Amino acid sequence: MRSLLIATNNPDKFREISALLSDLPFHLFKMEDFPQLSAVEEDRATIEGNAAKKALETARAADLLCLADDTGLFIDALGGEPGVFAARWAGEGCTYRDNRLKALRQMSGVSDRAASFRTVVALAAPDGIIGCEEGRVQGIITTQERGQRGFGYDAVFEVSGTSLTYAEMSDSDKNTLSHRALAILAIRPLLERILSLR
Repeated sequence: MRSLLIATNNPDKFREISALLSDLPFHLFKMEDFPQLSAVEEDRATIEGNAAKKALETARAADLLCLADDTGLFIDALGGEPGVFAARWAGEGCTYRDNRLKALRQMSGVSDRAASFRTVVALAAPDGIIGCEEGRVQGIITTQERGQRGFGYDAVFEVSGTSLTYAEMSDSDKNTLSHRALAILAIRPLLERILSLR
């Protein structure tokens, strides 16, 4: 069985990604399986840059095939904020809810509530990047938190074409509609090709 390291320290992201890859015969490793690895500094200006950097640096450090992602929330009325800074928008050490409440405060009284969630996944081997793919979902920022499921901004992002936030969806429904699911779906052919080369 081939090994694949998922380069995230976020247990919620790992749970989603591992569910999306559960039908492929990879042995999935977590970052905590490699305690000697240092966290990669996400200092690129784009989510593409951060995903590629995490994948390549982690693949080299672990000497293992590696999948990394980076996600941004881009709110039109805020000039694309928080964008690449979505995870720490409310400050270092902030919680998911701190970020959601900041989004609601910033959007108070704003009529144009359009936003997009974007995830880029990067696949790397120790000798280089194999590929990058993006998943993008349009939606709106709600006026209040809705739903008890999910994580991150899920409770304030209503998905276009539905009347639901991600936090109001089941895990299985979210995993057919999410930006991360679309990105994983797009990179699956590369993973399948790797499996076929054994």
